[in-house]
Amino acid sequence: MPGSLAAVVVDHDTGPLLTRCVRSLLDDGAERVVVVENGEPGSAHDALTDIVGQHSGDVCIVRPGKNLGFGAGVNRGLAALAGAGTSPEWILVSNADLHVHPGALSTLRHVLETHPAWAMVGPRIYTEEGEVYPSVRRFPSFAEAAGHALFALFNPENRFTKRYNPGPPPGDDVVPAGWISGSCFLARRSALDELGGFDEAYFMYAEDMDLCWRAHHAGWGVGYAGGAAVTHVQGVSTARHPYRMMVAHHRSALRFTVRTTAGWHRLALPLAVAVLGLRMAMATARLALKQ
Repeated sequence: MPGSLAAVVVDHDTGPLLTRCVRSLLDDGAERVVVVENGEPGSAHDALTDIVGQHSGDVCIVRPGKNLGFGAGVNRGLAALAGAGTSPEWILVSNADLHVHPGALSTLRHVLETHPAWAMVGPRIYTEEGEVYPSVRRFPSFAEAAGHALFALFNPENRFTKRYNPGPPPGDDVVPAGWISGSCFLARRSALDELGGFDEAYFMYAEDMDLCWRAHHAGWGVGYAGGAAVTHVQGVSTARHPYRMMVAHHRSALRFTVRTTAGWHRLALPLAVAVLGLRMAMATARLALKQ
């Protein structure tokens, strides 16, 4: 299927949000949608019964039987596409709790067609309240990462966070990016194959940052397209297990730091461990006070 576009959606018990997500993808031109059921057995099938009946052959559900995590779930979806004998040129990776706005897929595809050195491109992501989510970020220096980790919980406008996470540019600009949110992006299948997909050592969080890091180091670019829009209802799955997700977040941050720190900078790794440990303690206390 040269030139075709398929989507891989990882679901964890999002129910009607999954239904809306898949329908928006099909309506916007996705020729095949693979849903990876990371939640309760049968949950994705129950949500998609009508759609599967209407689009027989265009929607496939992969049932691993357990929660593999996001990156591993995407990799299973990519394997299912290959196993079905389809080789779409473009792959949209998506969370289940979002929907694409009309024209988003064609805009993203056009950007990659006109930027042949880019491996992937992310859209403008809106929250359910209509605010723009900061989905385009830089790779921070050690000082920026430490400052962001310690101060962002209580002062999101601190200078370390603003440098690391300046937010997407306004308007429909197409710009290079450091890394983009894994909740929704379009990628070249050839680039994903070359990179080996997501690193499955990350259960949740930082797998998108790791993928973009490896893309840059393999000579690929990463981009952002403000003219493509999606709406993401955040936290639907993670809110059920906030402490478990908090541990996963900090574990992934540490894993990324260790894997991407080289040379004499590795001497600072014990400090990174201490900073992340302190941040997790503060985040845990803050969450406990809210409950």
